[in-house]
Amino acid sequence: MFSTKIVTSFIRNDDKLLILKRSDKVKSMKGLWAGISGIIEEDEEPLKRAKIEIFEEVGITEDKITLIKTTEEMKINSPQYKNHEWKIFPFLFESKDPMVKLNWENSEFRWITIEDLDKYETVPSLQKVLLNLL
Repeated sequence: MFSTKIVTSFIRNDDKLLILKRSDKVKSMKGLWAGISGIIEEDEEPLKRAKIEIFEEVGITEDKITLIKTTEEMKINSPQYKNHEWKIFPFLFESKDPMVKLNWENSEFRWITIEDLDKYETVPSLQKVLLNLL
């Protein structure tokens, strides 16, 4: 089975969590809501990649976030590709009143409560990943 290592990060501001709607310009999962995600390059440290993706996708610098929790990698079968799994490295960060500036990878963002997540069409297993961090 082929696998791809990715980071998925969530930013919490008080009791709200940031989710992003993937744009039509990305390769996979177009139009679905997700955390801040990115492919881990070769032997790259997952936490380093998470911070890079946060800056690239939402414009929040490393000095404006605090790591709250991480968990063991999670394996999720890809519904999009045969014989493929995602190895997800999840992170939860805290940030106080961050300014979100989206890049081309996402078309919208929302600050939501965990209870509101099921109202959104998300990438596979997003709620499972998030609940492991809370």
